[in-house]
Amino acid sequence: MTDVLFYHLTRQPLEQVLPGLLETCLQRDWRVVVQTGSRERRDALDSLLWTYREDSFLPHGTAADGHEAEQPVFLTDGPDNPNAANVRFLVDRAAPPDLSPYERGVFLFDDSDPDAVAEARGHWKALKAAGHALTYWQQSESGRWEKKA
Repeated sequence: MTDVLFYHLTRQPLEQVLPGLLETCLQRDWRVVVQTGSRERRDALDSLLWTYREDSFLPHGTAADGHEAEQPVFLTDGPDNPNAANVRFLVDRAAPPDLSPYERGVFLFDDSDPDAVAEARGHWKALKAAGHALTYWQQSESGRWEKKA
């Protein structure tokens, strides 16, 4: 079964958290697909990943860039997985596809959005019932991740 991680954003926004998590995936030689809740959000994250640090960028692409199969990180607003990713991130209340083909599924949800929190709880229950291994992480006062479940 898939390891599914739930990251509850309580201190920092997605824009500050996602690049670091993606960097960790790339350091582990994992291929990643990031699924957003809308095309506009996908495009905003596309821009962010080129500019989030002055001294670096994250190699990534979208369908508009072509060469989907070669992208180490692929951004999409749909269920596709053209780069044969083994890790799938779901952000901005994106509707998850079947996660069983992935080694890891990662939900990031914002505490300031009650609907996102409620949806994450629903996904937790459904994925637990399906037999996936689940962990829940929450940001501490210092912004570090603490495993809560």
